[in-house]
Amino acid sequence: MLGPVILAASRSDVMRRAVSAAPVTRPVVDRFVPGESVEETMPVVRAMADRGLEVTLDVLGEDVTDPAEALRARDAYLRLTEALRPLGLGERAEMSVKLSSFGQALPGGHDLALRNVLPVVEAAADIGTTVTLDMEDHTTVDSTLAIHAELRERFPATGAVVQSYLFRTEEDCRALARAGSRVRLVKGAYKEPASVAYQDRSEVDRAYVRCLRILMEGEGFPMIGSHDPRIIAIGQELARRAGRKPDEYEFQMLYGIRTEEQYRLAAEGHRMRVYIAYGTDWYGYFMRRLAERPANLAFFLRSLLTRG
Repeated sequence: MLGPVILAASRSDVMRRAVSAAPVTRPVVDRFVPGESVEETMPVVRAMADRGLEVTLDVLGEDVTDPAEALRARDAYLRLTEALRPLGLGERAEMSVKLSSFGQALPGGHDLALRNVLPVVEAAADIGTTVTLDMEDHTTVDSTLAIHAELRERFPATGAVVQSYLFRTEEDCRALARAGSRVRLVKGAYKEPASVAYQDRSEVDRAYVRCLRILMEGEGFPMIGSHDPRIIAIGQELARRAGRKPDEYEFQMLYGIRTEEQYRLAAEGHRMRVYIAYGTDWYGYFMRRLAERPANLAFFLRSLLTRG
């Protein structure tokens, strides 16, 4: 029941100031955000690669309010690309972007976001990797998928994200499950109205399995974005039924959550990619992590009590 409250707080400037000012917050944030700069984050990337994990990197920031911020987001990703270049990891280290940080919500935002993200996708291709377009709230889906389709004309490995809690997602999966596509399926982490999204957790889970079956039976590359042990087991079974080899799909989890499970899956020969977000604009991302899993919220509250 607290999830919707926390999600609402993730958009509140008052709560942002209160949470950011709490002395206990920073040590807890460090569990989910390994650094505020690319320099702080690269050692984490190297360490994970050495242990057989793949990564996708997100420079934190969303809902920009002016074109200058969108340009700064573009430039931050270009710096990330240059930091990745000497590591030579190729597609083992890709990038995830939120188009709202590239100006999608501004006037003329669709074209602005496409114009700003294109150099990042080009730079990623230049070092042998790719970009996945994160999905945000339901009002952005059509624009994001249209930009994805346009980018794939030149860069077919560009990935998309879909959210099982939206009613439309099964149909989106059918459209996306084409040869060469890369689709990350997640449950969804934004507060959505009942008119567009399932509200019951069990309905979201059932929708996830239906969507995952579509992706596994399709011609693209499914990316299973979940920490749920049941979903992980179902994903493996659906892959087996579809005749997929271990390198023909992958699991994705967030940095700081179920770390030992990440290493276990990698050790068993599965492709395991860790979503690493870094930067100073961590508040919205952090609050969604608290809302997603009661264990995350309990961890934060225990820290408050211990250090209070």
